[in-house]
Amino acid sequence: MTARRVVVTGLGLVTPQGTGVAKAWKNICDGVSGIDTINGFDASEFPVRIAGEVKDFVTEEHFDKKAARILDPFVQFGIAAAREAVAESGLQMTDENSLRIGAIIGCGMGGLPTIAQQHEMALAKGYKRISPFFITRAIPNMPSGHISMDIGTRGPNLTITTACAAGTNAVGEAYRHVKYGMCDAVIAGGTEAVICPLGLGGFTSMKALSRRNDSPAQASRPFDRDRDGFVMAEGAGMLVMEEYEHARARGANIIAEIVGYGLSSDAYHVAAPPENGEGAVEAMKAALADGSIEVGMVDYINAHGTSTPLNDRCETMAIKTVFGEAAGKLAISSTKSMTGHLLGGAGGVESVFTALAVRDQVAPPTINLNNPSPECDLDYVPHTAREMTIKVAISNSFGFGGTNGVIAIQRFDE
Repeated sequence: MTARRVVVTGLGLVTPQGTGVAKAWKNICDGVSGIDTINGFDASEFPVRIAGEVKDFVTEEHFDKKAARILDPFVQFGIAAAREAVAESGLQMTDENSLRIGAIIGCGMGGLPTIAQQHEMALAKGYKRISPFFITRAIPNMPSGHISMDIGTRGPNLTITTACAAGTNAVGEAYRHVKYGMCDAVIAGGTEAVICPLGLGGFTSMKALSRRNDSPAQASRPFDRDRDGFVMAEGAGMLVMEEYEHARARGANIIAEIVGYGLSSDAYHVAAPPENGEGAVEAMKAALADGSIEVGMVDYINAHGTSTPLNDRCETMAIKTVFGEAAGKLAISSTKSMTGHLLGGAGGVESVFTALAVRDQVAPPTINLNNPSPECDLDYVPHTAREMTIKVAISNSFGFGGTNGVIAIQRFDE
């Protein structure tokens, strides 16, 4: 099967740094934290009271009252980001092309707030009071379904649910659909919105979250000696990905080119990576091999970088294993230091950030890296964004269940 070039022509974001690519990307490059005390519900009795909430998303600006009633926030965020990406791309749906355009979206947990609310309703008032919209608000494939209906795509309509790797896997599978001729264009990315008592309580019980409640903006500190867990976050990131000739024929502005995708399984533990980072190693190697990329060609890595003791140490080791002596020359950053961890939405948002880094030739910073951990001794672009040449970048995502996904993005060149 002949491989085709896959380019990015549109981007969309809903993040703790702001809604819209321009606002969110500026805040990321300026090192602005989107993490604060939780406002969406009363978390005063929780050991963890901080999160990366989306603060400027006004539902009424995006949806009418009926739509708002039937769409869980994770679906709303996904649709809004997809609309922005499609608007930037200029891609128009027609009867002729819509069957060749797909929607492939990742999420981790679906409509968890809706599930919790309806369960409470049933216990308090009886099961006859459950909303008729309950199931279609909550199931994980609603973002891809609603995006397809909203935009008018009639090609593949798929949902990827691979925990914290879901957004990256969605982008990677979209890349494959375009590369191997199954689609001419795909809207792809990730979305998540599970900052609710049940979600917060679950991750708190796992002892996975930072408890730096008194200084939320400093709580997410990837690769720092004093890191104490990740910070839950919400939002969505979407990309329009097209076959190169298809984009060129309609005069589209090309932002970057997707050139590689790799995935693997740790086959080790449901929540912890192996100490040698073996699964991450294999996923990065696979992405580089898929794009015929030599290790010395990579300039920047958007790391998974969760701010947990295990992940950051094991990811650093994996990078060293893959890149050898070249590891010390890489610019590496974790944008989770500013956004927090968007779970299934993380890979979508970070794919957008990686495409923007390649487009603008700037590596975003890792903030809060005040005391680098001894075992995390690479160049993590501390504190301040760095203007630099970025020809090739990769973005890493690793999820519960031992699933690993990596995409490679390069600067577009005719």
